[in-house]
Amino acid sequence: MQIGIVGKPNVGKSTFFCAATMASVEIANYPFTTIEANKGVAYLRAPCPCKELNIQCQPRNSACVDGVRMIPVELLDVAGLVPDAWQGKGLGNQFLDDLRQADALINLVDASGSTDIEGNPVDIGSNDPVEDVKFLENEVDRWIAGIIGKGFDRIARQAHLQGTKIEAALHERLTGLAVSELAIIQALRDVKPPANPQDWDDDVILAIASSIRRKGKPMIVAMNKADVASEDNLDRLQQGDGDYVPTMAEAELALRRAEKAGVLTYIPGDDSFTVKPEINLNEGQKKALDYIAQNMKRFGGTGVQTCLEKAAYGMLDLIVCYPVEDEGKLTDHDGRVLPDAFLMRRGATAKDLAFKVHTDLGEGFIRGVNARTKRVVGHDYELQEGDIIKIISRK
Repeated sequence: MQIGIVGKPNVGKSTFFCAATMASVEIANYPFTTIEANKGVAYLRAPCPCKELNIQCQPRNSACVDGVRMIPVELLDVAGLVPDAWQGKGLGNQFLDDLRQADALINLVDASGSTDIEGNPVDIGSNDPVEDVKFLENEVDRWIAGIIGKGFDRIARQAHLQGTKIEAALHERLTGLAVSELAIIQALRDVKPPANPQDWDDDVILAIASSIRRKGKPMIVAMNKADVASEDNLDRLQQGDGDYVPTMAEAELALRRAEKAGVLTYIPGDDSFTVKPEINLNEGQKKALDYIAQNMKRFGGTGVQTCLEKAAYGMLDLIVCYPVEDEGKLTDHDGRVLPDAFLMRRGATAKDLAFKVHTDLGEGFIRGVNARTKRVVGHDYELQEGDIIKIISRK
C-alpha cells in the first residue's frame, strides 16, 4: 500500500515525510525543495495477538513493540503543486505522474496561512488555507478529467454504437491510476451523467473525475503548523468535508530525533513523551520541549501518526490479518510465531489473503483454518480484524 503526501510547495511535506519515516531528505523554507519524489517506509500500529494470547511473537515483515505490531507502508513525498499544474505548470506533470499508484493522499496544508499559493513565505495569516484545500482538489480533479477526456469522443461513440458499458472503457483508461472499476461505477451513480456518453460535456467529465478522485484516491487534510495557526483557521478548515487532523510535523521530527538520540521516551502516536531522568537539558531545550508538550496536550499529539492511520484504517478501511502454517503453534514453516502481518481491505476473503502471501498459494487454495476458532473456512470467508488464518493449498 502506498500513501502520497501532497500539497503546494513549502508547507512541510518533506518535514512530515522525514518525521514519519526518519529518512534524510532536504528540508528548506523555499518552494520546490523536493524535485524528485522521495519514497520511504512509515508504520501503522495494530494490536498484536501475542499480548492477548500471552505468547512471544517472532515478527518477520513487521515489528512488535510491547504488544503493538508496527506494520510497514510506503510513503511518497512528491514535488509541490502550483496552480494549473494539471496543464504542466511548475513540476505539475511530474507531481501528478508520481501519484498514479497512491492508494490514498494526505493533503498537507499550511494552517497558519504563512505561505502563498505559490509556496512563498508570507506573514502568518496572510493566506487562506481553506482555499488551498479547494485548489489542490481541483488540480487533481482536472488531472483525472484530462486523462478521461483525451480521445473520449471515440470511446463514447464506440460504447454507444456497440451498446457496451462506459464503466469498462473508463476503467481501462484509468488503469495506470490504480482506480478500481467499483470506484468508477459508484462515481457514475453519484453524478448521474446522460445515458449516452456522447452527450457528456467538459463539466460532466470534470464532475465524474471529482467523484472518482474522492472514491479512488481518498484524501485526508493535515492542518500543518497547527501550533501557530489561528483558531479561526482551524475551525473553518474542519467545516469542510472529510477528515481534518491538526498536525505539527516539525515537533514530530524533533521528538523522533530526540528519542533516537536517547534523550526521551516517545512512541509515535502518543500524546506525550518523557525525558529520561539521566538527561540534563539546557534552558533552550527545556523551553522547546515544554512548548511541544503543551501543544501535544492541546491537539492530542503531533497528528503525524494519526494522519497515517486515519488514511489506512479509516479512508481505505484496512484490517490486519496474520497468516500461519500451523494453526496450533501459530507458526510458519520455519517455526516463527506470528511472523507476518498483512494489511487487507475490509471485505477481503481467505483466498485473497492466500494471494497476498504468494500467487501460488492463491491459485492452489483449498481451504483455510481460523486459528482462533479452529474452524475450517472456505475461499469466500470474509476476513475479520486480527484474524489468524492457516492456508491450505495444493501448491
